[in-house]
Amino acid sequence: MKAFYLTDPGKVRDHNEDSVTILSNDNGEYILAVADGMGGHKAGEVASSIATTHLEARFVSLDTLGTKEEAIEWLREVTKEINDKIFAYTFQNPDSKGMGTTLVVAIRTRDYVLFGNIGDSSGFVYKNGKLVKVTKDHTLVNLLVSTGELTEEEAKYHPRKNVLMRALGANNPIEIDIFDVDISVRGILLCSDGLTNMLTFEQIEKVLNSKDNIEEKIIKLIRKSNSRGGTDNISIAYLVSEDGEY
Repeated sequence: MKAFYLTDPGKVRDHNEDSVTILSNDNGEYILAVADGMGGHKAGEVASSIATTHLEARFVSLDTLGTKEEAIEWLREVTKEINDKIFAYTFQNPDSKGMGTTLVVAIRTRDYVLFGNIGDSSGFVYKNGKLVKVTKDHTLVNLLVSTGELTEEEAKYHPRKNVLMRALGANNPIEIDIFDVDISVRGILLCSDGLTNMLTFEQIEKVLNSKDNIEEKIIKLIRKSNSRGGTDNISIAYLVSEDGEY
């Protein structure tokens, strides 16, 4: 397996509110996460950092994630703990009121692949040269699309396309959506909407299909996003299996 992650402030924002991580253990289990903070300077980045830091600490404290069912329950517990931590921070620091974060997570073991998400950061699988979105955005426009009030095309340009219906630090109690994915996928890509708002899935796919190494591919995706405006922070976590692995 090869893994690489990178975050960039983009061309418009004066600071970066995203946090991103990839970890593995001795059992060949991987966890990837991207969190896109909100709430302004010294608030959004705190929320996203709480999310990834707590996830990292809980993962490294385990010998194994165990069975698929155990991993699902673990992910739900950790998400609720993160939410509690963000609310506690806001209570102790009133000037940070309104801060929160999205979270998209992926787990890959030798036996299963799981995705989890809250908000509008995205999780994809990469297989046979194709990129397929797994997660579903918790946004107002996505809700309107699901009810037939907006088309997919109208949603792309809707003035309230970034209004979240669910986020850590904004909803209590909180539930993370879990997706059970076929183990045969070659790659897993997580990203904040700073990437998907600038590039189409096909443009991302084209870069992943190039002969560049994994680091060059992620750097190229960020450069392309910035060349198209870079209107938001851009974060990417990518895990890909080499031939013969898994």
